[in-house]
Amino acid sequence: MNTLALAATAVISFGFLSLVFRPLELAFPAKPAQPLFRQAWLTDLFFFLGQYLLWNGIVVGALLFFSRWLDAVIPTNFRLGLASQPWWLQAVEVVLLSDLLVYWGHRLQHRVGFLWRFHSVHHSAEHLDWLAAHREHPLDTIFTMGLINLPAFVFGFPLETIIAFITFRGIWAIFIHSNVRVPLGPLRMLLGSPDLHHWHHECSRDAGNYANISPLMDILFGTYRCPDHEPERLGLPEPQSHNYLTYMIKPLLPGKRSGQSTDLAAEVVQSRPIETNLSEPLPV
Repeated sequence: MNTLALAATAVISFGFLSLVFRPLELAFPAKPAQPLFRQAWLTDLFFFLGQYLLWNGIVVGALLFFSRWLDAVIPTNFRLGLASQPWWLQAVEVVLLSDLLVYWGHRLQHRVGFLWRFHSVHHSAEHLDWLAAHREHPLDTIFTMGLINLPAFVFGFPLETIIAFITFRGIWAIFIHSNVRVPLGPLRMLLGSPDLHHWHHECSRDAGNYANISPLMDILFGTYRCPDHEPERLGLPEPQSHNYLTYMIKPLLPGKRSGQSTDLAAEVVQSRPIETNLSEPLPV
């Protein structure tokens, strides 16, 4: 795809996402006082443009390379056995396995120092909206997207199906970062929502809510957090730069990043208490 086509795709995507999510943010604002052009809006615009003009192509190339490598190592009979199942069962298995991998991969991103140095770029956002969802380091994106799509690759799903899966996951990720608070009621136990993910972005490395599409993994593993209000502060404890190139280069440099590495197995055995309200009526 040439530069002009990439630029056109970026402009069309920006317009489409603005038309979808900006009205939602105006109708159901999580933080009504947050302006459209809030602090670091321009920084997040650079992240958006970087994804569409450069990094998305590299990420897709890495995923295709990974998929072809799996094609060569996974036994044909194994895939034939998976394909013999009803299509709906395959879909359920892929979604559940994908959520399981993303959940534990996401926890690793928060607990392992090397992974956190890239993932902390995403958590540097001090204001959340649909545009802030694009604040990611490309190496962090490759790690996450590899885990998300691993079950679909193993099952041997066609490329078209995987692209549709990636697109759906991408739209959902933008939704849960948007400046929206919607009254899901009991459905919030089944569906991930912006208010849950906003608490994941609270100014703490161990804020909980690591799941994506559904909070079931958080409920199952004790990291579900659902206060009835928005967090007061988002981002990281340390002062942050608003320079796009700094975010791209700094994680690649040697040196200790914010926070410390923790043994994940020890954390699972003895997890710290996490604020929840599972025993209370769900707000409607």
